[in-house]
Amino acid sequence: MSQQYSPEFKAEAVKRVLEQNHSMSQVSRDLKIAIQTLSNWVKQAKHGKPVTTPQHNAQTAALEVEVKRLKKALAVAEMEREILKKAAAYFANDTVRGTHS
Repeated sequence: MSQQYSPEFKAEAVKRVLEQNHSMSQVSRDLKIAIQTLSNWVKQAKHGKPVTTPQHNAQTAALEVEVKRLKKALAVAEMEREILKKAAAYFANDTVRGTHS
């Protein structure tokens, strides 16, 4: 029977390898997990696949969709704001020069 590890445990193990530059052999010894198991988690993480449970993946995917939607809406709002700032500056200069009819 294979050992079940929590998503947090997997994420911490991968973080030690990828972000803290510990060797896989050292992390596998420290955490008492098979090096092949750790290697699989690291490969998944390098390919952008989170090492979590399926339920967590569904929640993460939904949040990622929402973040993408919000980023797009923010970009549109920022563009509109810049256009309005430029228009306000144009009309302010136009009024100062007295060229506005």
